[in-house]
Amino acid sequence: MATAAAVLPCNAYASHSSGRWAMRLLIVTEASFFAYLLFSYFYLGSMASTWPPDGPPSLRIAGPDTVILLSSSATLWWAERAIKRGALSQLRAGLFITFVLGAVFLGLQAVEWSQKSFTPQTSAYGSLYFTVTGFHGAHVAAGLLMNLVVQFWAWRGFFSAERHELVSNAALYWHFVDAVWIAVFASLYLIPRLA
Repeated sequence: MATAAAVLPCNAYASHSSGRWAMRLLIVTEASFFAYLLFSYFYLGSMASTWPPDGPPSLRIAGPDTVILLSSSATLWWAERAIKRGALSQLRAGLFITFVLGAVFLGLQAVEWSQKSFTPQTSAYGSLYFTVTGFHGAHVAAGLLMNLVVQFWAWRGFFSAERHELVSNAALYWHFVDAVWIAVFASLYLIPRLA
């Protein structure tokens, strides 16, 4: 017969929960993945005579799109902070606004892609541009799916000041995705302007 000390906390909601550690490990692996992609981008760029071949990508869409995505981190932080105080209605509002901002980001990215004069098959630059931004877009889409799951449980009244680990895990992932975009935006859009 197991003693109380030997029982595993299967439904832990604190920062030491298995879900929290799983999210942290996922973020470490995904951060490595993006680091490899950006290393490939800079490595190939260092060997090319002109990089990017047609000059730096335009900021006309990417600039405002970046502001939109980073704003979504602020709204999710606001939502997470609210549920830690037990404010469920503020959590619901923050999650919804975050979802809308993330969806707008993806929509504008699709518009930007449609206006490119190159494709993934055009050159190494084209391949890397679409791979890096595409994989980031896939991570945004995954974050939006997480957001919908959290919204579902929020509307069912599942979360409280004592029970909000799922919100915190989804927020951690979303903030990571936004931080990755800062690195992607700086690498693909800003650094080429300094050369």
